[in-house]
Amino acid sequence: MLLTTIMLSLREIRRHLLRSFLTVLGIVIGVAAVVTMVTLGHATTRSVQSQISGLGSNLVTILPGQGFGRGGGAQPQPFKIEDVNAIRGQIGGITAVAPQVQSSQTAVRNAANWSVSINGTTDDYLAGQQWALTGGRAFTSAEEQAGKSVCIIGNTVKTNLYPNDAPIGTQLRVGNVSCEVIGLLAVRGQSGIGGDQDNTVIMPYKTVQRRYTGNHNVQMIMVAVDPRYDSGTIQDSISQLLRQRRNITGSKADDFSILDTKQISDALGNATSQLTAVVTAVAGISLVVGGIGIMNIMLVSVTERTREIGIRLAIGAVAREVLLQFLVEAVVLASLGGLIGLVLAFLACFGLSFLMKVPFLWEAQINLIAFAISAMIGVIFGYFPARRAAGLNPIDALRHE
Repeated sequence: MLLTTIMLSLREIRRHLLRSFLTVLGIVIGVAAVVTMVTLGHATTRSVQSQISGLGSNLVTILPGQGFGRGGGAQPQPFKIEDVNAIRGQIGGITAVAPQVQSSQTAVRNAANWSVSINGTTDDYLAGQQWALTGGRAFTSAEEQAGKSVCIIGNTVKTNLYPNDAPIGTQLRVGNVSCEVIGLLAVRGQSGIGGDQDNTVIMPYKTVQRRYTGNHNVQMIMVAVDPRYDSGTIQDSISQLLRQRRNITGSKADDFSILDTKQISDALGNATSQLTAVVTAVAGISLVVGGIGIMNIMLVSVTERTREIGIRLAIGAVAREVLLQFLVEAVVLASLGGLIGLVLAFLACFGLSFLMKVPFLWEAQINLIAFAISAMIGVIFGYFPARRAAGLNPIDALRHE
């Protein structure tokens, strides 16, 4: 019975193919838009979290002044190396602490030049970042203490300044300083937070202070937290220590900020999810519009086929069978629209993920839910026309012209 009803519905849809397509166009657009938005939203969230994790896991960054973290002052005093040593010596549950002194310079080798980011730090930075070397070595304690002109370069610097040569052991001029390349960093790639992580030159912090910044300030402090300890508790301990060292008493606000990569990842993930939900809700309006279109065309179909309905009722068909026929026809229309929408969504996600440089995802659950919703729309918006057809009086229907 049901199979026969479905075949009759498909025959009726095929008789008015163009009208049927225009009827389900709203469903097609709605399903395609919703699935595309949700899928790309999940892909973007995963990409952002992956990029942030690429900056290092279980890392806490301390900055002077107001930021994403706690507190802030208008003109805060910079950190000193003594602050780094105090954190290393007095805070438990950490695996590495490293100062960071940064600058931007142009690196020159032979006739080639390239703009690079300089990071003055210690070996603890590489340990905390879990950043391996693919060649050469890290700094020695003597080089760090003396501020020797030695450097470790990233892969982007190597690609642009040493396209065909091995950089280890060569002299590289960075700004007005000539340094010996002693190491090559492993590839990290792009980061949505820090840009190209491989476009970096790492030097001892004293070298950068003496040759580039001209002071003893430390611009930020990186702390690697032992995964066995609670990051929040350690942040509180660091905050109390720095408040004491910076003479911040009572209810006075901190003049430094503490950033946790996990907190940043969670915050950006939540923001992306909320934005995806809003855009998806807007796109979902197309599904309602498509449902109204189905109800409208089914009402027209009932009017056009009034005499046919009267004949069926007159020769013994019951009202339930007429209702089922028109209801199945509405559901088939909506389901076909949902299937077309899913195909378009797959193609859109494949193309847009390539353009947006995010991973391509195909989530069966989202597609099944979208298809089920499209079928449900057929039931909801097709019931009234089907009920109207089933409620026709056979005599009045036979008289209809």
